[in-house]
Amino acid sequence: MTDGDRARRREPTADGYSDEEYVEPVSAAEAARAGLRQLVELTGREPSVTTSLEATEDGWLVGVEVVETRRIPNSTDLLGLYEVELDVEGNLLGYRRVRRYQRGKSEVD
Repeated sequence: MTDGDRARRREPTADGYSDEEYVEPVSAAEAARAGLRQLVELTGREPSVTTSLEATEDGWLVGVEVVETRRIPNSTDLLGLYEVELDVEGNLLGYRRVRRYQRGKSEVD
């Protein structure tokens, strides 16, 4: 199901249906794909991988790694880790870069 194909239906109440529409939320896999796709469209960066996915009260938080600068050898590429916030339908609410690092460097906390 694509973003535009979301099934809309009314939520039943004791008297029939309420005036508010119910929108079927995207699945975890759809949210991960939507986060990656939307970040790449906005930044023009080359996608690397989806690194995390978390359900939130308002939708999804997707971690996406992108290649920010290509270098030779590629183990020295500069990567960016972004958090992409989506609503329950998979629409973009916002994004931010949370980390920038060299591919070949190990993570130290």
